[in-house]
Amino acid sequence: MADGRTPAQIEADIARRRQELAVTLDEIGVRVHPKTIIGDAKAKAAETVDRTAGRAYVAAQRAVTQVRGQLVAEDGSPRMERIVPVALLAVGVIGLLVTSSRRHDA
Repeated sequence: MADGRTPAQIEADIARRRQELAVTLDEIGVRVHPKTIIGDAKAKAAETVDRTAGRAYVAAQRAVTQVRGQLVAEDGSPRMERIVPVALLAVGVIGLLVTSSRRHDA
């Protein structure tokens, strides 16, 4: 024998490799099973939604903090010189929207 193994060793090697191959084929079967593929796709979609929602939350929190910083002084008191113009602008925009919707309804 060229490699110095006995027939029993060769047979044991073949049996071990067959077992390894069977395990590998089972793993492949699980991976390509439709339920596994669907489950993986759902998990990936949920992860993407969670990541996107998390980013949106952080962005919203940052925007709220920035607006609050503009409208509230460091001591916590409102900055009326900034709040009044913003409030007037909001009332004006709402008034325009109401007027515009009434014209479209008529």
